[in-house]
Amino acid sequence: ISLALDRAAEEKKNIKKLKSIMEGQPALIVSDMNPFKLFKILEKSKTPSPAKPGAITPQDVIIPKGDTGFAPGPILGELQQLGIPARIEKGKIVITEDHTILKAGDEISPKVAEILNRLDIQPLEVGIDLKAAYENETVYTSDILTIDENKTIADIKRAVSQAFNLSINALIYTKETIPYILQNAASKAFNLAYNAEILTPETAKPLLSKAYAQMLSLAAKIAHNKDALDEELLEKITTKTKPTTKKEEEEEGEEEEEEEEEAAAGLGALFG
Repeated sequence: ISLALDRAAEEKKNIKKLKSIMEGQPALIVSDMNPFKLFKILEKSKTPSPAKPGAITPQDVIIPKGDTGFAPGPILGELQQLGIPARIEKGKIVITEDHTILKAGDEISPKVAEILNRLDIQPLEVGIDLKAAYENETVYTSDILTIDENKTIADIKRAVSQAFNLSINALIYTKETIPYILQNAASKAFNLAYNAEILTPETAKPLLSKAYAQMLSLAAKIAHNKDALDEELLEKITTKTKPTTKKEEEEEGEEEEEEEEEAAAGLGALFG
């Protein structure tokens, strides 16, 4: 393989970097598949394998808490000798809490291998380890090929959201931002016109409502002087401030219904 890489280096830039990554019994996989997709396929093809003395664990090995299924016996002392929190409960040996017996990269001792096998815990994996991939003059090592898909998707969503907000705030017009930019501009224009009391088809109704409310408020303040207000306005203020009874509320409701019926009849006559 080393000689093949030396020869390939005459035409393939950076391919000799693979030589420094080779260890153990290496093999070459020739494929037109994307390196990240190939790495994912090979990782999924791995299967669990029983513990073997002298083997190196690829990841942390945790003994979960719970019933081991073993009756009280010598295995209790063996578990405790390895630092595993175990005791007898209801005639069974129980692990009282999760216990990390090996860290990633640790060598498995014969005693630990025996206990793991008796507990049916398989810490090893059987499969192909893709140490590196070469594509378009670039070498991708396994740490680069290892991707947390959930984190990557979350990062992409966050980036899209930030780009969208930046585009709106910087008034960068795109198919996605134009509706929001126009809506924001319309809202600001309406607020400006309303606060500056500029009459437009959109502001006329709220401005008239505002003026009417201000008029009633002012009239209420000078209502003690009966000569300052006409009878109609004085009656409106008196009616507005006077508490209504339940009977009056029902009568008002009936009057509103009659008015609505009359308005509907008028519209019907208007349009035939």
